[in-house]
Amino acid sequence: MGLSVVTTVAICLCFGVAFGSEVARYDNYRVYEVIPSSTNQLNLLKDLEGSSDSLIFLKSGDQVGTKFNVVVAPHKLADFTEALLNEGIHARLLERNMQKSIDEEKQRMLSKRAGGSFDFNDYYELEDIHAWLDKLANQYDQVELLEGGHSYENRSIKGVKVSYKSGNPGVFIEGGIHAREWISPATVAYILNELLTSTDPKVRNIAENYDWYMFPSVNPDGYVYTHKKDRLWRKTRTPYSGGCFGADPNRNWDFHWAEQGTSSKCQSDTYGGPHPFSEVETKTLSQFIASLKGKIQAYISFHSYSQLLLFPYGHTNEHTPNHNDLYDIANATIKSLAKRYGTYYTFGNTFDAIYPASGASMDWAYGTLDVKISYTY
Repeated sequence: MGLSVVTTVAICLCFGVAFGSEVARYDNYRVYEVIPSSTNQLNLLKDLEGSSDSLIFLKSGDQVGTKFNVVVAPHKLADFTEALLNEGIHARLLERNMQKSIDEEKQRMLSKRAGGSFDFNDYYELEDIHAWLDKLANQYDQVELLEGGHSYENRSIKGVKVSYKSGNPGVFIEGGIHAREWISPATVAYILNELLTSTDPKVRNIAENYDWYMFPSVNPDGYVYTHKKDRLWRKTRTPYSGGCFGADPNRNWDFHWAEQGTSSKCQSDTYGGPHPFSEVETKTLSQFIASLKGKIQAYISFHSYSQLLLFPYGHTNEHTPNHNDLYDIANATIKSLAKRYGTYYTFGNTFDAIYPASGASMDWAYGTLDVKISYTY
């Protein structure tokens, strides 16, 4: 019964130290889609990834045929295009001026904030999200405010527990672990709102028969930084030597840390940190989640930019003992998504579906806390 209920859950889920610096701008930065058709082409793209701050890989992979989306600085454009031409790689231009899109997005947000509304058609700053959580706790008896931890800059990792009755098994949902993925906190907030307000019988069933631990933004320093200084920032904001900041909080969990798909270079967006749980955010949040051991039946981490539904493991292509169950749940979910919205997701274990990536929160929940139903969107 547990698997069928969680299948329904998955389907319903469809519905400062450096603040003195200049604001990062991306005037005339271009965004390209590149699809390698050979191993040599793939290797070139992997070599370019992390080679320069002027090349930002929004999407990448480890397989021939994978779509790469790359932000290219104007001064790097000639070198980038020459490297691709030498290897016979075609690049499709997706966006000519990234700053234009950033400015338009910011203007929409400012207009919404001036109106004092909180809805799910735009993005909100951290203080607005936290204020909304406070409001829910005051409005609903079923909502309890939680502090899942704190950040390097001492911001709260604020969340809520939604519980309609005692004895319910728990579902833990986190968003915003990668700072620039703004739709992730928005998605968690939307799900939370649906759990409280929806009249759909299926939603009411899962809302009232599970305890929901909801944390929209588990990388608060990074999220604030994307709003104030650099829209494309991904990591935490922990200062390291050489003027480098932050680690990838989804490569920093103490489960097969730094074995695969992570960088040892601090400048990299996939830098796993100097040691597991080096980041205050992952350390304190993991301690909170560990305190719920035995209460959590499912763990879901929300990301963005690719239509993916992933499950463990990321450090190896070895399948989990319940791989078939995880596969069946994911398969049912993506079929429902396609039927309802016409969107198509890739699914599978992380290592095979996209690329090796160790030290992720989902794998830690599965491997350390024995949460057998663990996914990343």
